[in-house]
Amino acid sequence: MAGATPAISNSPGGLWGLALFKGAYGQVRRDWAGSPLHRWLLARPTPEGLAIAARDFRPASPEAGRQILAGRFLFSGAVMEAGIRGDPWDRPSPSHGFAIGLHGFDWMRDLLVLGEEGAAEALRLTLGWRELFGRWNAFSWSPPVLERRVFELACGAKTICAQASDMEASVIVSDLARQARHLVGVADGPVRAAERACVAALAGTALSGEAGEKLLALGLAKLEQALPVTVQPDGGHAKRCPRSALELLFDLRALDEALVQRGQGAPESLLRAIDRLSGAVRFFTLADGALPELQGGEAGTKAYVAAAGAAESGSPPPASRNGYQRLDGRSLQVFVDAAPPASGAWSINACAQPLAVELLADGRRLIAASAWSPEAAGPQALRLVDASSTLSIADAACGEPLRGFRAATLGPRLVGAYETVEVRRQEAEGALLVELSHDGWVRRFGMKHERRLYLDIAADELRGEDALVPVDPQGQGEEGRRFIPFKIRFQVHPDVSASLARDGKSVLLRAAEDDHGWWLRNDAQSADIETSVYFQDGKARRAQQVVLRGQARAESGARVRWKLTSAAPGKG
Repeated sequence: MAGATPAISNSPGGLWGLALFKGAYGQVRRDWAGSPLHRWLLARPTPEGLAIAARDFRPASPEAGRQILAGRFLFSGAVMEAGIRGDPWDRPSPSHGFAIGLHGFDWMRDLLVLGEEGAAEALRLTLGWRELFGRWNAFSWSPPVLERRVFELACGAKTICAQASDMEASVIVSDLARQARHLVGVADGPVRAAERACVAALAGTALSGEAGEKLLALGLAKLEQALPVTVQPDGGHAKRCPRSALELLFDLRALDEALVQRGQGAPESLLRAIDRLSGAVRFFTLADGALPELQGGEAGTKAYVAAAGAAESGSPPPASRNGYQRLDGRSLQVFVDAAPPASGAWSINACAQPLAVELLADGRRLIAASAWSPEAAGPQALRLVDASSTLSIADAACGEPLRGFRAATLGPRLVGAYETVEVRRQEAEGALLVELSHDGWVRRFGMKHERRLYLDIAADELRGEDALVPVDPQGQGEEGRRFIPFKIRFQVHPDVSASLARDGKSVLLRAAEDDHGWWLRNDAQSADIETSVYFQDGKARRAQQVVLRGQARAESGARVRWKLTSAAPGKG
């Protein structure tokens, strides 16, 4: 059921109005989706069969497939033990993220890689889902779940239908057509419009006859409208999440390859988006082959990122892209979030963590973030400034997600976030300097945070400086404090240990396979090592964080210098 979202401001009153509108409109849409007339319309025209098997470029896991054959399902860090040939559909899911993975058919490609046995189990699970949820269900037919399920069915239907009876194959093909038609008709705002249109078009390539042709044409038309909004000119995703750029690239490559199978040329907008996203993913791919864990995205694995086909072109990556800065040295690699988070509807997974850094040494993650993502079963508080490697003031936030009714209807958008980040970069032979600042603390504390990062390539060390600079010494911000406590955090990757030296300030960071480690030295008032959390594949891992503490005077500010250098003999 098509519809438009009214233009309402991001003010608290405007968000309440928008939430009430979307809540009411959502109920109307749900009533329409479950109506007999809507189901009748979705069933026409009747698909003639399957034309091709679309290809999912995401790598499959045979081990995960074998576990599913044994009745063990694992999604978003949660587990369900259904037993061999058990029914996962007649029992509650252990978490919301798990339910999205299960009903999104994330198990499909892991089963199909096992051959006939896996395909037979995928067929059984698909028919079992259809029996309970095939007509319509508010959760399993919701846009995020439906989008992934249609994608997996478009890629796997031909394989599982080879194991099915004629009647079973017919209902699976009809189900794919009905669900794809429902998906392409969703008017749920711009945030996943490109992904929805791409998946609907992919389903159109998989279906033969008039049903496939109409669906493909409609999906491509909507995709051409959505791509310029979603994919920025420099290739970054509008959400500023590196993982979102990667996932959209996977979907678009699947569609491009499916169009080749159908003997149809891809639209220029599709090819341009693939080229731009490929460049962005190359920029985001760090020395360990994975992605930065910033703005609501996990790193992934080297094999997963490489499967997107955005291999190095031979030329060095650019210095900046999508609001990020990258500094590459001999042993050290620094990645900096150098722009405000996405705003409005695009901010549902954005993080208010200004000037956050990630750092690799010798190709291994040393300084990271919490790696929170929407798929992780972690609290929304991990989107705040103290869950990243940057400076915070008085345990305050400079942007936080919506809660309550507004979050339930609009999604957990980020509100009250900083809006200005200034960046200056200088390069010289053997050295890189990036100077950054943001306005996130100005209104409340009257302070601007400035961060300077100097990568000395010749000396193989990173020198940093964090400063709080008064903007209005007389006003002193809304807090009106004379002394303002602050912290500079360095989130340590869970594969790295942090230990405090005898001087009570210097910290040795060392990975298990590292024979020397790296010294983090500083001139802060105090330094401590505290516990932290890190997410990997949606599951929390225990980690550490280095916390540097200080006090800023309202009229003069404060400054902390720190340096990362090798602990190898003769260095540091």
